[in-house]
Amino acid sequence: MDNFNTAELLVRCLENEGVEYIFGVPGEENLQILEALKHSSIQFVTTRHEQGGAFMADVYGRLTGKAGVCLSTLGPGATNLMTGVADANLDRAPLVAITGQVGTDRMHIESHQYLDLVAMFSPVTKWNTQIVRPSNTSEIVRKAFKLAQCEKPGAVHIDLPENIAAMPATGEPLRRDSQEKIYASSQSIQQAAVAISQATNPMILVGNGAIRSRASEALTEFATHLNIPVANTFMGKGVLPYTHPLALWTFGLQQRDFISCGLEKTDLVIAVGYDLVEYSPKRWNPSGRIPILHIGLTPAEIDSSYIPRVEVVGDISDSLMEILKRVNRQGRPNPYGLSLREDIRTDYEEYAADEGFPIKPQKLIYDLRHVMGAEDIVISDVGAHKMWLARNYHCVRPNTCLISNGFAAMGIAIPGAIAAKLVYPSRKVVAATGDGGFMMNCQELETALRVGTAFVTIIFNDGAYGLIEWKQHSHYGESAFVHFKNPDFVKLAESMGLKGYRIESTQDFVPVLKEALEQAVPAVIDCPVDYRENLLFSQKTEELSCVM
Repeated sequence: MDNFNTAELLVRCLENEGVEYIFGVPGEENLQILEALKHSSIQFVTTRHEQGGAFMADVYGRLTGKAGVCLSTLGPGATNLMTGVADANLDRAPLVAITGQVGTDRMHIESHQYLDLVAMFSPVTKWNTQIVRPSNTSEIVRKAFKLAQCEKPGAVHIDLPENIAAMPATGEPLRRDSQEKIYASSQSIQQAAVAISQATNPMILVGNGAIRSRASEALTEFATHLNIPVANTFMGKGVLPYTHPLALWTFGLQQRDFISCGLEKTDLVIAVGYDLVEYSPKRWNPSGRIPILHIGLTPAEIDSSYIPRVEVVGDISDSLMEILKRVNRQGRPNPYGLSLREDIRTDYEEYAADEGFPIKPQKLIYDLRHVMGAEDIVISDVGAHKMWLARNYHCVRPNTCLISNGFAAMGIAIPGAIAAKLVYPSRKVVAATGDGGFMMNCQELETALRVGTAFVTIIFNDGAYGLIEWKQHSHYGESAFVHFKNPDFVKLAESMGLKGYRIESTQDFVPVLKEALEQAVPAVIDCPVDYRENLLFSQKTEELSCVM
């Protein structure tokens, strides 16, 4: 058997798990791991900030279902990593974070850059540990990946002290076990079928769990045969194609919207892969009066506004098909929710020909949707534009509009777009970001250029933290502390070797976007946006009335 150290065994275990990329920043305390990676099939992607590396691993995990891996050194490197790790954990993306650490011989005293990283990462991970015995490395890595990838997926953390990394190690990577499907009980299936058969105005709320379970085909067949309208969460886009006549598009805005009317009149919510972390049921079922049927891979979370009458826990596709076999809805009237479809589409088309400038967010997103193909990917940052993308950018396929809506961390779009382009190099990828989010991780555009991931970044430019300004005006009638000055984004892009564009009229946007998407290098589009629409939308939703 070859002689190798703990870091080399760790890397062999990562190879065994099928790891393609590790995203991160080199440091003194992870030197042994970096040395081992020089002789590995794994590509180390050197990022410009640890947060960017964690976001890349986060989006890689969400797109592939396999744990993305990020690496940092100790102390400030690890604290920089935490935001992306927390985002993956609450967005249910499988991720393995690895940190370097001081040697075990100086953890008991005051020591340069030392923090108890196991304690620090505990609140933002499913599980984390420190390797203190080289012989345990194989078990720790296998456990980390198994826990990261099993339902509900999330983040795990492995801390490796530098003296342990250099110690001789024995052992081999452990065999990866396949996880068998879990099937729902026949009793719960039958109870669900009875509840749906008796409902007059059922609605389906579908979430990210249905995407993770690859239940799109089953959900579409289920809804179509039973003629039940479907609304998706921000992270459930594309489970039912938005072109489907039963699609009510996205719910989860904190304002009242068309789907609110359907929820007010429904007598059964069928929650499929719905995750409470995205949108609290207290917003749509505050009194707990709406009967709920929970269909998911895990039991329902405890919430006083989300107490299911029936829980169907098991493989989602199988559960839907078994329920469908037993449901009898003959003679039932069309659910009220179907009457909302035309109003929703009319609202969507309202700005199709708008030529006002700066561009209204509805128009910008309408045009973006028409340029992007069914398989192309939009990664949304967090800000006012996220709310408009969530409401107005609709998907034909799952995982083609990625929105962070569990932890909702600013700065994810550009690193996320790098990961998306690595996973799907032939697809068009757009990072949609506000000017605030852009400045948080724009340095990763150098990473994008270096690793050959050509995508387009669209900056919704309003010179402010627009979402907070929206909230301030809604609560207090004025704003404070949200405005700032921006650099010349076109010159910034060009200084990094990228293509830079500035939109000067609404008619410019589509041809500029098409040109930018054909570039061999990353491109940045500076697009002034008219966020006066934010308050106008709030006023419009307050006036929305629900009629039979």
